[in-house]
Amino acid sequence: MKAIVLGTLMAAVAATGATFSKSAEANELALSLCTYVQGDDTMRMRKKLRDSRVRVRDIYSGIQCNGQSLLQFAMANGSQDIGEFIVGRLSVDELKSSGDYEWAQSNGHGSSPIAAAIKERAGL
Repeated sequence: MKAIVLGTLMAAVAATGATFSKSAEANELALSLCTYVQGDDTMRMRKKLRDSRVRVRDIYSGIQCNGQSLLQFAMANGSQDIGEFIVGRLSVDELKSSGDYEWAQSNGHGSSPIAAAIKERAGL
Protein backbone atom coordinates (compact mmCIF):
# COMPACT_ATOMS: atom_id res chain seq x y z
CA MET A 1 0.00 0.00 0.00
CA LYS A 2 2.79 2.39 0.94
CA ALA A 3 4.60 1.62 -2.35
CA ILE A 4 1.47 2.38 -4.38
CA VAL A 5 0.93 5.74 -2.66
CA LEU A 6 4.62 6.63 -3.02
CA GLY A 7 4.58 5.63 -6.71
CA THR A 8 1.48 7.70 -7.37
CA LEU A 9 2.97 10.69 -5.58
CA MET A 10 6.21 10.43 -7.57
CA ALA A 11 4.27 10.19 -10.83
CA ALA A 12 2.24 13.26 -9.90
CA VAL A 13 5.37 15.24 -9.05
CA ALA A 14 7.03 14.18 -12.30
CA ALA A 15 3.97 15.16 -14.34
CA THR A 16 3.75 18.52 -12.60
CA GLY A 17 7.45 19.14 -13.19
CA ALA A 18 7.10 18.46 -16.90
CA THR A 19 4.16 20.83 -17.19
CA PHE A 20 6.01 23.53 -15.30
CA SER A 21 9.04 23.07 -17.52
CA LYS A 22 7.04 23.61 -20.73
CA SER A 23 5.29 26.62 -19.24
CA ALA A 24 8.63 28.05 -18.14
CA GLU A 25 10.04 27.51 -21.64
CA ALA A 26 7.05 29.27 -23.21
CA ASN A 27 7.39 32.22 -20.82
CA GLU A 28 11.11 32.45 -21.53
CA LEU A 29 10.48 32.39 -25.27
CA ALA A 30 7.83 35.12 -25.02
CA LEU A 31 10.08 37.29 -22.85
CA SER A 32 12.98 36.85 -25.25
CA LEU A 33 10.87 37.73 -28.29
CA CYS A 34 9.51 40.85 -26.61
CA THR A 35 13.05 41.89 -25.70
CA TYR A 36 14.25 41.37 -29.27
CA VAL A 37 11.30 43.33 -30.68
CA GLN A 38 11.97 46.20 -28.29
CA GLY A 39 15.65 46.23 -29.27
CA ASP A 40 14.91 45.77 -33.01
CA ASP A 41 17.22 42.72 -32.99
CA THR A 42 16.17 40.65 -35.99
CA MET A 43 19.21 38.39 -35.96
CA ARG A 44 18.73 37.24 -32.36
CA MET A 45 15.01 36.76 -32.94
CA ARG A 46 15.68 34.54 -35.95
CA LYS A 47 18.16 32.49 -33.92
CA LYS A 48 15.76 32.14 -30.98
CA LEU A 49 12.94 31.01 -33.26
CA ARG A 50 15.21 28.54 -35.04
CA ASP A 51 16.61 27.15 -31.77
CA SER A 52 13.09 26.84 -30.32
CA ARG A 53 11.84 25.25 -33.54
CA VAL A 54 8.83 27.53 -33.86
CA ARG A 55 7.52 29.85 -36.53
CA VAL A 56 6.24 33.36 -35.89
CA ARG A 57 2.90 32.56 -37.49
CA ASP A 58 2.37 29.66 -35.06
CA ILE A 59 2.90 31.74 -31.91
CA TYR A 60 1.95 35.27 -32.98
CA SER A 61 -1.56 35.32 -31.54
CA GLY A 62 -0.40 33.88 -28.21
CA ILE A 63 2.29 36.42 -27.36
CA GLN A 64 1.70 39.90 -26.00
CA CYS A 65 4.28 42.44 -24.89
CA ASN A 66 2.93 44.99 -22.40
CA GLY A 67 -0.60 44.13 -23.55
CA GLN A 68 0.21 44.64 -27.24
CA SER A 69 0.76 42.25 -30.11
CA LEU A 70 4.31 41.87 -31.40
CA LEU A 71 3.61 44.23 -34.32
CA GLN A 72 1.94 46.85 -32.14
CA PHE A 73 4.87 46.64 -29.72
CA ALA A 74 7.31 47.03 -32.62
CA MET A 75 5.47 50.13 -33.88
CA ALA A 76 5.31 51.64 -30.39
CA ASN A 77 9.06 51.12 -29.95
CA GLY A 78 10.11 52.22 -33.45
CA SER A 79 11.47 48.76 -34.26
CA GLN A 80 11.01 48.98 -38.02
CA ASP A 81 13.30 46.13 -39.14
CA ILE A 82 11.86 43.49 -36.86
CA GLY A 83 8.32 44.71 -37.54
CA GLU A 84 8.78 44.25 -41.27
CA PHE A 85 10.36 40.84 -40.60
CA ILE A 86 7.29 39.75 -38.61
CA VAL A 87 4.91 41.07 -41.29
CA GLY A 88 6.73 38.93 -43.84
CA ARG A 89 6.32 35.81 -41.73
CA LEU A 90 2.58 36.13 -41.02
CA SER A 91 -0.17 34.92 -43.31
CA VAL A 92 -2.35 37.45 -45.10
CA ASP A 93 -5.38 36.18 -43.17
CA GLU A 94 -3.57 36.68 -39.85
CA LEU A 95 -2.61 40.23 -40.83
CA LYS A 96 -6.18 41.07 -41.80
CA SER A 97 -7.78 39.56 -38.71
CA SER A 98 -5.24 40.79 -36.14
CA GLY A 99 -6.42 44.39 -36.16
CA ASP A 100 -2.83 45.65 -36.08
CA TYR A 101 -3.30 47.94 -39.07
CA GLU A 102 -6.41 49.49 -37.55
CA TRP A 103 -4.56 49.87 -34.24
CA ALA A 104 -1.73 51.66 -36.06
CA GLN A 105 -4.18 54.05 -37.73
CA SER A 106 -5.92 54.93 -34.48
CA ASN A 107 -2.74 55.28 -32.38
CA GLY A 108 -0.66 57.57 -34.57
CA HIS A 109 1.45 54.88 -36.24
CA GLY A 110 -0.39 54.85 -39.56
CA SER A 111 2.58 56.35 -41.40
CA SER A 112 5.13 53.88 -40.02
CA PRO A 113 6.94 51.51 -42.37
CA ILE A 114 5.42 48.59 -40.46
CA ALA A 115 1.87 49.80 -41.12
CA ALA A 116 2.81 50.31 -44.77
CA ALA A 117 4.16 46.75 -44.92
CA ILE A 118 0.95 45.38 -43.37
CA LYS A 119 -1.15 47.37 -45.83
CA GLU A 120 0.88 46.19 -48.82
CA ARG A 121 1.03 42.51 -47.80
CA ALA A 122 -2.61 42.23 -46.69
CA GLY A 123 -3.97 44.36 -49.53
CA LEU A 124 -5.77 46.76 -47.20
